[in-house]
Amino acid sequence: MADKKLFALTVTAIIIGVVFSYSLSVYLSIQDPIRISFLIKQLFAAVLGILIMGALSKLDPETAVGKIGMFLFVVFLLLMAAMPLLPSAIVPTINGAKRWLNIGVTNLSPVEFFKVGFIYFLAWSFSRKFYYKDNEHTLLDEIKIFIPYVVVLAVSCFLIVVMQNDLGQAMVICATLAVMLLFAGSSFRLFLSIMTAGAIGAIGFIVYSSYRLNKVLQWWAGMQDYILSLLPPFLAEYLRVEKNAVEEAYQATQSLNAIHNGGIFGQGLSNGVFKLGYVSDIHTDFVLAGIIEEIGFIGAVAIGFLTLAIVHRIFKIANRSENPVFYLFCVGIATMISSQFLMNALGISGVMPIKGITVPFISYGGSSLLSLSIAIGLVLMISKKAKL
Repeated sequence: MADKKLFALTVTAIIIGVVFSYSLSVYLSIQDPIRISFLIKQLFAAVLGILIMGALSKLDPETAVGKIGMFLFVVFLLLMAAMPLLPSAIVPTINGAKRWLNIGVTNLSPVEFFKVGFIYFLAWSFSRKFYYKDNEHTLLDEIKIFIPYVVVLAVSCFLIVVMQNDLGQAMVICATLAVMLLFAGSSFRLFLSIMTAGAIGAIGFIVYSSYRLNKVLQWWAGMQDYILSLLPPFLAEYLRVEKNAVEEAYQATQSLNAIHNGGIFGQGLSNGVFKLGYVSDIHTDFVLAGIIEEIGFIGAVAIGFLTLAIVHRIFKIANRSENPVFYLFCVGIATMISSQFLMNALGISGVMPIKGITVPFISYGGSSLLSLSIAIGLVLMISKKAKL
Protein backbone atom coordinates (compact mmCIF):
# COMPACT_ATOMS: atom_id res chain seq x y z
CA MET A 1 0.00 0.00 0.00
CA ALA A 2 1.28 3.48 -0.88
CA ASP A 3 2.35 5.78 1.93
CA LYS A 4 -0.82 7.56 3.11
CA LYS A 5 1.04 10.09 5.27
CA LEU A 6 3.05 11.43 2.33
CA PHE A 7 -0.11 11.65 0.22
CA ALA A 8 -1.97 13.53 2.99
CA LEU A 9 0.92 15.96 3.59
CA THR A 10 1.23 16.70 -0.12
CA VAL A 11 -2.51 17.26 -0.57
CA THR A 12 -2.45 19.65 2.40
CA ALA A 13 0.35 21.67 0.80
CA ILE A 14 -1.51 21.74 -2.52
CA ILE A 15 -4.69 23.02 -0.85
CA ILE A 16 -2.74 25.80 0.86
CA GLY A 17 -1.31 26.73 -2.54
CA VAL A 18 -4.81 26.96 -4.04
CA VAL A 19 -6.01 29.22 -1.20
CA PHE A 20 -3.12 31.67 -1.62
CA SER A 21 -3.22 31.56 -5.42
CA TYR A 22 -6.67 33.13 -5.02
CA SER A 23 -5.83 35.51 -2.17
CA LEU A 24 -2.56 36.85 -3.61
CA SER A 25 -3.72 37.22 -7.23
CA VAL A 26 -6.57 39.59 -6.41
CA TYR A 27 -4.89 42.64 -8.00
CA LEU A 28 -4.06 40.80 -11.23
CA SER A 29 -7.60 39.39 -11.35
CA ILE A 30 -9.08 42.91 -11.50
CA GLN A 31 -7.94 43.24 -15.12
CA ASP A 32 -9.09 39.73 -16.02
CA PRO A 33 -12.57 39.23 -17.56
CA ILE A 34 -12.94 36.16 -15.36
CA ARG A 35 -12.18 37.52 -11.89
CA ILE A 36 -11.38 34.09 -10.44
CA SER A 37 -9.37 32.76 -13.41
CA PHE A 38 -6.24 32.27 -11.28
CA LEU A 39 -8.22 30.23 -8.78
CA ILE A 40 -9.86 28.17 -11.52
CA LYS A 41 -6.53 27.38 -13.21
CA GLN A 42 -4.74 26.48 -9.97
CA LEU A 43 -7.72 24.49 -8.70
CA PHE A 44 -7.81 22.54 -11.97
CA ALA A 45 -4.07 21.82 -11.72
CA ALA A 46 -4.50 20.83 -8.07
CA VAL A 47 -7.30 18.37 -8.77
CA LEU A 48 -5.43 16.95 -11.77
CA GLY A 49 -2.22 16.69 -9.71
CA ILE A 50 -3.98 14.82 -6.90
CA LEU A 51 -5.56 12.44 -9.42
CA ILE A 52 -2.14 11.87 -11.03
CA MET A 53 -0.60 11.05 -7.65
CA GLY A 54 -3.39 8.61 -6.88
CA ALA A 55 -3.20 6.94 -10.29
CA LEU A 56 0.59 6.58 -10.25
CA SER A 57 0.58 5.18 -6.72
CA LYS A 58 -1.41 2.16 -7.96
CA LEU A 59 1.15 1.13 -10.61
CA ASP A 60 3.93 -1.43 -10.22
CA PRO A 61 7.18 0.46 -9.48
CA GLU A 62 9.37 -2.29 -10.96
CA THR A 63 8.06 -1.54 -14.44
CA ALA A 64 6.47 1.92 -14.34
CA VAL A 65 9.07 4.08 -12.55
CA GLY A 66 11.78 3.44 -15.13
CA LYS A 67 9.54 3.98 -18.15
CA ILE A 68 8.02 7.20 -16.82
CA GLY A 69 11.38 8.54 -15.58
CA MET A 70 13.20 7.94 -18.86
CA PHE A 71 10.26 9.32 -20.85
CA LEU A 72 10.38 12.58 -18.89
CA PHE A 73 14.16 12.82 -19.26
CA VAL A 74 14.42 12.15 -23.00
CA VAL A 75 11.25 13.86 -24.25
CA PHE A 76 11.64 17.09 -22.27
CA LEU A 77 15.38 17.33 -22.94
CA LEU A 78 14.67 17.16 -26.67
CA LEU A 79 11.80 19.60 -26.25
CA MET A 80 14.02 22.15 -24.47
CA ALA A 81 16.59 21.78 -27.25
CA ALA A 82 13.93 22.39 -29.92
CA MET A 83 12.23 25.35 -28.22
CA PRO A 84 14.60 28.08 -29.58
CA LEU A 85 13.82 26.85 -33.11
CA LEU A 86 10.04 26.84 -32.75
CA PRO A 87 7.90 29.83 -33.88
CA SER A 88 6.78 32.41 -31.35
CA ALA A 89 3.18 31.25 -31.68
CA ILE A 90 4.22 27.96 -30.06
CA VAL A 91 7.04 29.24 -27.82
CA PRO A 92 6.24 32.85 -26.87
CA THR A 93 8.87 35.16 -25.44
CA ILE A 94 7.74 36.10 -21.92
CA ASN A 95 9.85 38.45 -19.77
CA GLY A 96 12.68 38.16 -22.28
CA ALA A 97 12.91 34.35 -22.19
CA LYS A 98 11.51 31.42 -24.19
CA ARG A 99 10.76 29.08 -21.27
CA TRP A 100 7.13 28.21 -21.93
CA LEU A 101 5.37 26.09 -24.53
CA ASN A 102 1.96 27.36 -25.63
CA ILE A 103 -0.43 24.39 -25.58
CA GLY A 104 -3.58 26.42 -26.20
CA VAL A 105 -5.32 26.87 -22.86
CA THR A 106 -2.12 27.55 -20.93
CA ASN A 107 1.68 27.60 -21.08
CA LEU A 108 3.81 24.59 -20.16
CA SER A 109 7.32 24.85 -18.68
CA PRO A 110 9.32 21.82 -19.94
CA VAL A 111 12.17 22.32 -17.46
CA GLU A 112 9.87 21.48 -14.54
CA PHE A 113 9.20 18.01 -15.97
CA PHE A 114 12.77 17.59 -17.17
CA LYS A 115 14.03 17.93 -13.57
CA VAL A 116 12.05 14.87 -12.50
CA GLY A 117 13.31 12.88 -15.48
CA PHE A 118 16.88 14.05 -14.90
CA ILE A 119 16.70 12.86 -11.29
CA TYR A 120 15.60 9.41 -12.44
CA PHE A 121 18.37 9.32 -15.06
CA LEU A 122 20.94 10.13 -12.36
CA ALA A 123 19.46 7.53 -9.99
CA TRP A 124 19.57 4.85 -12.69
CA SER A 125 23.12 5.75 -13.75
CA PHE A 126 24.66 6.33 -10.32
CA SER A 127 23.32 3.01 -9.05
CA ARG A 128 25.48 1.33 -11.69
CA LYS A 129 28.56 3.55 -11.57
CA PHE A 130 28.97 4.31 -7.86
CA TYR A 131 26.51 2.39 -5.69
CA TYR A 132 28.16 -1.02 -5.94
CA LYS A 133 31.74 0.24 -5.95
CA ASP A 134 34.03 0.34 -2.93
CA ASN A 135 35.54 3.60 -1.71
CA GLU A 136 39.17 2.68 -2.41
CA HIS A 137 39.41 4.33 -5.82
CA THR A 138 41.19 7.64 -6.20
CA LEU A 139 39.66 11.03 -6.91
CA LEU A 140 40.98 10.82 -10.48
CA ASP A 141 39.18 7.50 -10.97
CA GLU A 142 35.94 9.03 -9.70
CA ILE A 143 36.34 12.03 -11.99
CA LYS A 144 36.79 9.71 -14.98
CA ILE A 145 33.57 7.92 -14.03
CA PHE A 146 31.80 11.26 -13.63
CA ILE A 147 32.89 12.75 -17.00
CA PRO A 148 29.82 11.49 -18.97
CA TYR A 149 27.57 13.19 -16.42
CA VAL A 150 29.52 16.42 -16.84
CA VAL A 151 28.61 16.36 -20.53
CA VAL A 152 24.91 15.76 -19.80
CA LEU A 153 24.93 18.42 -17.08
CA ALA A 154 26.71 20.92 -19.34
CA VAL A 155 24.14 20.41 -22.12
CA SER A 156 21.28 20.75 -19.64
CA CYS A 157 22.70 23.89 -18.06
CA PHE A 158 23.34 25.43 -21.48
CA LEU A 159 19.72 24.85 -22.50
CA ILE A 160 18.36 26.14 -19.18
CA VAL A 161 20.72 29.05 -18.43
CA VAL A 162 21.73 30.33 -21.86
CA MET A 163 18.69 29.41 -23.96
CA GLN A 164 16.04 30.00 -21.27
CA ASN A 165 17.90 32.51 -19.07
CA ASP A 166 17.05 30.55 -15.91
CA LEU A 167 20.05 30.22 -13.59
CA GLY A 168 17.91 29.24 -10.60
CA GLN A 169 16.69 25.98 -12.14
CA ALA A 170 20.24 25.05 -13.13
CA MET A 171 21.38 25.63 -9.54
CA VAL A 172 18.64 23.31 -8.27
CA ILE A 173 19.73 20.61 -10.74
CA CYS A 174 23.42 20.96 -9.82
CA ALA A 175 22.70 20.83 -6.08
CA THR A 176 20.49 17.76 -6.55
CA LEU A 177 23.16 16.02 -8.62
CA ALA A 178 25.85 16.69 -6.00
CA VAL A 179 23.73 15.38 -3.11
CA MET A 180 22.64 12.29 -5.06
CA LEU A 181 26.25 11.55 -5.94
CA LEU A 182 27.20 11.72 -2.28
CA PHE A 183 24.37 9.35 -1.30
CA ALA A 184 25.35 7.03 -4.16
CA GLY A 185 28.65 6.29 -2.44
CA SER A 186 31.15 8.68 -4.02
CA SER A 187 33.82 10.25 -1.86
CA PHE A 188 33.37 13.58 -0.13
CA ARG A 189 36.32 14.84 -2.20
CA LEU A 190 34.35 14.44 -5.41
CA PHE A 191 31.34 16.13 -3.77
CA LEU A 192 33.47 19.15 -2.84
CA SER A 193 35.05 19.19 -6.30
CA ILE A 194 31.62 19.27 -7.96
CA MET A 195 30.34 21.99 -5.62
CA THR A 196 33.45 24.07 -6.32
CA ALA A 197 33.10 23.60 -10.08
CA GLY A 198 29.40 24.46 -9.81
CA ALA A 199 30.17 27.66 -7.90
CA ILE A 200 32.74 28.67 -10.52
CA GLY A 201 30.25 27.90 -13.29
CA ALA A 202 27.53 29.95 -11.56
CA ILE A 203 29.91 32.91 -11.27
CA GLY A 204 30.72 32.56 -14.96
CA PHE A 205 27.04 32.58 -15.94
CA ILE A 206 26.44 35.63 -13.71
CA VAL A 207 29.33 37.58 -15.24
CA TYR A 208 28.21 36.50 -18.73
CA SER A 209 24.83 38.21 -18.25
CA SER A 210 24.65 41.89 -17.34
CA TYR A 211 21.09 41.29 -16.08
CA ARG A 212 22.21 38.62 -13.60
CA LEU A 213 25.25 40.65 -12.60
CA ASN A 214 23.05 43.64 -11.81
CA LYS A 215 20.78 41.41 -9.72
CA VAL A 216 23.76 40.24 -7.66
CA LEU A 217 25.01 43.81 -7.25
CA GLN A 218 21.53 44.86 -6.11
CA TRP A 219 21.57 42.13 -3.49
CA TRP A 220 25.12 42.98 -2.39
CA ALA A 221 24.31 46.68 -2.08
CA GLY A 222 21.55 45.80 0.38
CA MET A 223 23.52 43.22 2.36
CA GLN A 224 27.04 44.62 2.32
CA ASP A 225 26.80 46.71 5.50
CA TYR A 226 26.09 43.61 7.59
CA ILE A 227 28.82 41.50 5.98
CA LEU A 228 31.54 44.14 5.62
CA SER A 229 31.27 45.10 9.29
CA LEU A 230 32.84 41.73 10.07
CA LEU A 231 35.83 42.29 7.76
CA PRO A 232 39.01 44.38 8.17
CA PRO A 233 38.49 48.01 7.05
CA PHE A 234 40.88 47.84 4.06
CA LEU A 235 39.14 44.76 2.67
CA ALA A 236 35.68 46.15 3.42
CA GLU A 237 36.36 49.33 1.45
CA TYR A 238 37.66 47.29 -1.48
CA LEU A 239 34.49 45.19 -1.60
CA ARG A 240 32.02 48.00 -0.96
CA VAL A 241 29.65 48.96 -3.79
CA GLU A 242 28.20 52.45 -3.96
CA LYS A 243 24.42 52.10 -3.66
CA ASN A 244 23.86 55.04 -6.00
CA ALA A 245 25.71 53.16 -8.75
CA VAL A 246 23.29 50.22 -8.64
CA GLU A 247 19.63 50.25 -9.61
CA GLU A 248 17.36 49.69 -6.63
CA ALA A 249 16.14 46.11 -6.28
CA TYR A 250 12.49 47.17 -6.22
CA GLN A 251 10.93 43.73 -5.99
CA ALA A 252 13.30 42.56 -3.27
CA THR A 253 12.75 45.74 -1.29
CA GLN A 254 8.97 45.45 -1.49
CA SER A 255 9.24 41.79 -0.51
CA LEU A 256 11.04 42.75 2.70
CA ASN A 257 8.43 45.46 3.33
CA ALA A 258 5.65 42.86 2.99
CA ILE A 259 7.44 40.57 5.44
CA HIS A 260 7.90 43.44 7.89
CA ASN A 261 4.23 44.42 7.54
CA GLY A 262 3.12 40.86 8.31
CA GLY A 263 5.15 40.56 11.50
CA ILE A 264 4.53 37.56 13.75
CA PHE A 265 0.79 37.02 13.29
CA GLY A 266 0.08 38.74 9.95
CA GLN A 267 -2.62 41.12 8.77
CA GLY A 268 -5.18 38.38 8.25
CA LEU A 269 -6.01 36.19 5.27
CA SER A 270 -6.76 38.33 2.17
CA ASN A 271 -5.81 41.54 4.06
CA GLY A 272 -2.34 42.01 2.58
CA VAL A 273 -1.63 45.28 0.80
CA PHE A 274 1.67 44.64 -0.98
CA LYS A 275 -0.08 42.25 -3.37
CA LEU A 276 -1.92 45.30 -4.77
CA GLY A 277 0.67 46.01 -7.46
CA TYR A 278 3.73 46.54 -5.24
CA VAL A 279 5.14 43.03 -5.79
CA SER A 280 4.20 41.82 -9.25
CA ASP A 281 5.13 38.15 -8.76
CA ILE A 282 3.78 37.79 -5.25
CA HIS A 283 1.64 34.77 -6.19
CA THR A 284 4.62 32.92 -7.75
CA ASP A 285 8.24 33.79 -6.90
CA PHE A 286 7.38 35.93 -3.85
CA VAL A 287 4.54 33.82 -2.50
CA LEU A 288 6.23 33.37 0.90
CA ALA A 289 6.42 37.14 1.34
CA GLY A 290 2.70 37.41 0.59
CA ILE A 291 1.92 34.56 2.97
CA ILE A 292 3.93 36.17 5.79
CA GLU A 293 2.11 39.47 5.30
CA GLU A 294 -1.28 37.77 5.57
CA ILE A 295 -0.76 34.99 8.15
CA GLY A 296 2.50 36.12 9.70
CA PHE A 297 5.86 34.56 10.39
CA ILE A 298 4.10 31.80 12.32
CA GLY A 299 2.18 30.82 9.20
CA ALA A 300 5.34 30.73 7.12
CA VAL A 301 7.05 28.56 9.76
CA ALA A 302 4.08 26.18 9.64
CA ILE A 303 4.47 25.89 5.86
CA GLY A 304 8.19 25.34 6.36
CA PHE A 305 7.49 22.49 8.77
CA LEU A 306 4.96 21.04 6.34
CA THR A 307 7.59 21.03 3.60
CA LEU A 308 10.10 19.53 6.03
CA ALA A 309 7.59 16.78 6.89
CA ILE A 310 7.17 15.95 3.19
CA VAL A 311 10.94 15.82 2.68
CA HIS A 312 11.41 13.72 5.83
CA ARG A 313 8.75 11.27 4.66
CA ILE A 314 10.44 10.91 1.25
CA PHE A 315 13.82 10.32 2.90
CA LYS A 316 12.20 7.69 5.11
CA ILE A 317 10.87 5.91 2.04
CA ALA A 318 14.33 6.14 0.48
CA ASN A 319 15.97 4.69 3.57
CA ARG A 320 13.60 1.70 3.55
CA SER A 321 13.97 0.99 -0.18
CA GLU A 322 16.19 -1.95 -1.05
CA ASN A 323 16.35 -1.08 -4.75
CA PRO A 324 19.29 1.37 -5.22
CA VAL A 325 17.57 3.15 -8.12
CA PHE A 326 14.46 3.78 -6.02
CA TYR A 327 16.62 4.85 -3.08
CA LEU A 328 18.56 7.43 -5.11
CA PHE A 329 15.46 8.68 -6.92
CA CYS A 330 13.72 9.43 -3.61
CA VAL A 331 16.86 11.18 -2.33
CA GLY A 332 16.90 13.31 -5.48
CA ILE A 333 13.23 14.31 -5.24
CA ALA A 334 13.62 15.21 -1.54
CA THR A 335 16.72 17.27 -2.35
CA MET A 336 14.98 19.08 -5.21
CA ILE A 337 11.99 20.03 -3.04
CA SER A 338 14.10 21.18 -0.08
CA SER A 339 16.59 23.14 -2.21
CA GLN A 340 13.79 24.99 -4.03
CA PHE A 341 12.12 25.93 -0.75
CA LEU A 342 15.40 27.13 0.79
CA MET A 343 16.44 29.13 -2.27
CA ASN A 344 13.07 30.88 -2.38
CA ALA A 345 12.99 31.57 1.38
CA LEU A 346 16.54 32.94 1.40
CA GLY A 347 15.83 35.01 -1.70
CA ILE A 348 12.66 36.76 -0.52
CA SER A 349 14.31 37.53 2.85
CA GLY A 350 17.35 39.13 1.19
CA VAL A 351 19.90 36.58 2.42
CA MET A 352 20.79 35.61 -1.15
CA PRO A 353 19.95 36.99 -4.62
CA ILE A 354 16.48 36.15 -5.92
CA LYS A 355 16.56 33.33 -8.48
CA GLY A 356 12.94 33.11 -9.59
CA ILE A 357 12.45 29.70 -7.97
CA THR A 358 8.92 28.75 -6.98
CA VAL A 359 7.90 27.28 -3.61
CA PRO A 360 7.00 23.60 -4.11
CA PHE A 361 3.23 22.97 -4.09
CA ILE A 362 2.51 26.53 -2.85
CA SER A 363 3.41 28.92 -5.69
CA TYR A 364 0.91 29.53 -8.47
CA GLY A 365 1.73 27.60 -11.63
CA GLY A 366 0.40 24.45 -13.26
CA SER A 367 3.69 23.14 -14.64
CA SER A 368 5.43 23.18 -11.28
CA LEU A 369 2.46 21.62 -9.49
CA LEU A 370 1.88 18.87 -12.07
CA SER A 371 5.56 17.93 -12.32
CA LEU A 372 5.82 17.72 -8.53
CA SER A 373 2.63 15.64 -8.48
CA ILE A 374 4.25 13.20 -10.91
CA ALA A 375 7.38 13.11 -8.72
CA ILE A 376 5.37 12.42 -5.57
CA GLY A 377 3.27 9.87 -7.46
CA LEU A 378 6.45 7.98 -8.37
CA VAL A 379 7.64 8.14 -4.76
CA LEU A 380 4.25 6.83 -3.59
CA MET A 381 4.61 4.02 -6.09
CA ILE A 382 8.05 3.21 -4.68
CA SER A 383 6.72 3.35 -1.12
CA LYS A 384 4.71 0.19 -1.80
CA LYS A 385 8.01 -1.71 -1.98
CA ALA A 386 9.59 0.08 1.00
CA LYS A 387 9.40 -1.56 4.43
CA LEU A 388 7.84 1.34 6.36
